[in-house]
Amino acid sequence: MKLIVGLGNPGKKYADTRHNVGFRVIAELHSRFGSPRPSTKFESEWAQVIHQGEKILLQSPLTFMNLSGKSVRGITDFYKIPASEILVICDDFNLDIGRLRIRPGGSAGGQNGLKDIIQRMGTQDFTRLRVGVGKPPAGWDVSNYVLGKFQPEDGPHIDQAIKRAADGAQEWLKSGTQEAMNRFNADPKKSKTVKKQGRGGRDSGGEKPVDKS
Repeated sequence: MKLIVGLGNPGKKYADTRHNVGFRVIAELHSRFGSPRPSTKFESEWAQVIHQGEKILLQSPLTFMNLSGKSVRGITDFYKIPASEILVICDDFNLDIGRLRIRPGGSAGGQNGLKDIIQRMGTQDFTRLRVGVGKPPAGWDVSNYVLGKFQPEDGPHIDQAIKRAADGAQEWLKSGTQEAMNRFNADPKKSKTVKKQGRGGRDSGGEKPVDKS
């Protein structure tokens, strides 16, 4: 049995904010897996699905971000899920919009939901998938930034990132953390640039593409 957790804040006030990308990835996975209607338990919304013959739990904590560990600890204690079988999906303001970063463990890196999970679980050894939401503009308070909504021009980029993050979660289920890292940690903008290049690093129009990322 594996557990995939998407972090965010409950309530309409926080819907579609930068801090709630984890919730959006879980919603995408619910749609792909044909999940039953989520139940409310462990201070979260969660559902169990069977994916490729394996039981998978999808969880969205309802404790607010800073107390996410309460929900995760509750469900893992009940189902006896080891840290090695957990994937946590969250936002990251240190990554450009659309970038994904999958890691097998490590510190919270300033993400308060991860921080609380680490403290309550007593371990950093669970996989995390960070979704880039872009850096706050100069002079902005970080809390206000992550609790704000994306600019209209960012919509297509974050929508694509949500789908790629769900793809990454499925790769983690299928092949494990290392393979998911290999496939999804690369900058998608640079990948597109490479694909457009022809002989000698030039595109079909004969001009060398410029990577502005």
